[in-house]
Amino acid sequence: MDDSTVQVIGYWSIGDKESYNVSLQKFKLRETDTVSNELMTYEVDVTVIDSTTNSYSIEWFYHNYKTNSTNELVKKITSLAEDLKVIIETDEYGAIKGVKNWEEVRDYLKKSIGQMENDIKDIPNMDKLLKKIEGTFTSKAAIESASIQDAQQFYTFHGGRYLLNEVLEFSMQVPNIYSPSTPFDSKTTLYLDELNPEENNCIIRSSQEVDSDQLTNTTFEYLKKMAKTLKTKAPNKEEVGKLTNMTTIDSRIHGTGWLIYSILSKTISTMGATNIEERIIEIK
Repeated sequence: MDDSTVQVIGYWSIGDKESYNVSLQKFKLRETDTVSNELMTYEVDVTVIDSTTNSYSIEWFYHNYKTNSTNELVKKITSLAEDLKVIIETDEYGAIKGVKNWEEVRDYLKKSIGQMENDIKDIPNMDKLLKKIEGTFTSKAAIESASIQDAQQFYTFHGGRYLLNEVLEFSMQVPNIYSPSTPFDSKTTLYLDELNPEENNCIIRSSQEVDSDQLTNTTFEYLKKMAKTLKTKAPNKEEVGKLTNMTTIDSRIHGTGWLIYSILSKTISTMGATNIEERIIEIK
């Protein structure tokens, strides 16, 4: 790090550990009215458990899930990942490569869902809904696109070299939770907004817009499948309309590569409604 450039690299050793508070809040708006407001919080302990000349293995331990919902079923679904351990593999710079123990993650979450079956057996169509949830972690690709979005956010800027106030624009593919094998195209802009050599940290910001046509078509097909599963009326293409998805990430990162805080804000406009998702990761 100097007065004008920074390279985000993980300078980590085996046994290094930091703990984080994470909050995930979801709003749904129709015109100026707030239709729903859901909040989930949890904690995650991030520990370097192994390293080689070109990689790190980092354990993410999830615990202490809470929700603002008073619905007992929602509380159970929220805590499906309680005490889950996910082993993230990065390259030597800290850029995420994937999930090493994805089979263990799959089996753990499948067991958690199995333990809920007695609780939902009398609720119409809930078994089918849980099957849909289970489908988001049946493969390595599914887990990496849908189940570790906080880790994806955490390591967004690792491995890159950034020049103060230089705006970078490029195309890239991003995870598609509806169809993990077919990622979305997107346009991304990012820049180094602030350098603090005396405090050994920096702030990097990015914005990303998903291809609207791909998003619309994929979502429409997913909604049709969900309607068939739940035996409800499927929407038509006109009802779905044109979908947009814009995500911004603002992160303060220490010179050692540890995240200090990160705020992700995702805005999806669809079918006359605006869905806003905000995830905040903050070091304890």
